[in-house]
Amino acid sequence: MGNARERKTVRLKTPVTDAALATLELGDVVYLDGLIYTAREGIYKKILEEGAAPPVDFASLTNVNFHCSPAAAKQEDGSLKVSAVTATASFRFSKWMKDWFKASGAKMVIGKGGMSEEDYKTLFVPAGAVYLTTVGYGTGALLGRGIRQVKAAHWLDELGIAQAMWVLEVEKFGPLLVESDHAGNSLFERNNREINAGIDKLYEGLKKPSLQRFGETDDRERELI
Repeated sequence: MGNARERKTVRLKTPVTDAALATLELGDVVYLDGLIYTAREGIYKKILEEGAAPPVDFASLTNVNFHCSPAAAKQEDGSLKVSAVTATASFRFSKWMKDWFKASGAKMVIGKGGMSEEDYKTLFVPAGAVYLTTVGYGTGALLGRGIRQVKAAHWLDELGIAQAMWVLEVEKFGPLLVESDHAGNSLFERNNREINAGIDKLYEGLKKPSLQRFGETDDRERELI
């Protein structure tokens, strides 16, 4: 593609510094060491809408928020272990992000699929935050290898495994892909624009659909998926 460049791989320690965040470029591969926490709609509603006091001091803990549902189990000694973790789609949480950035000081959000470029520019950029996406499907066990231990599980009984706030100690946690940068650009939307600009050429010279009278079409505006 026109904007193609050699992708770099970086390993960052949490909490991630502003200087480190500023160096991240779209498509970079990131691995994390340190502490991260999970928070999604259950946590956002409880803290931002119900006014519950945060169970941790985010400023002293970390600035990395993971949108996920962990596969957790209690060990014989009573401790909790997360062996695999699957990211969840982040676009559903955009309505909470402005207030969450203010309340938590988060500077890095990890999830699946990303948000819109508009969200990045209006919500993430003012907070100095970036978005990282997990790579493909079926990587839960791979990400689980990077989890050293569960430091805490807050509101577990009340919210359940998926919605509770898990504080995880990680080491070489990844791979994660930089989906939004400090300027609010989106890797997915940039690539979609480049692909869509030339996709009409793929239809040039094709015969009209043989079942056109039954609704088959080569008009991309009318396609049903």
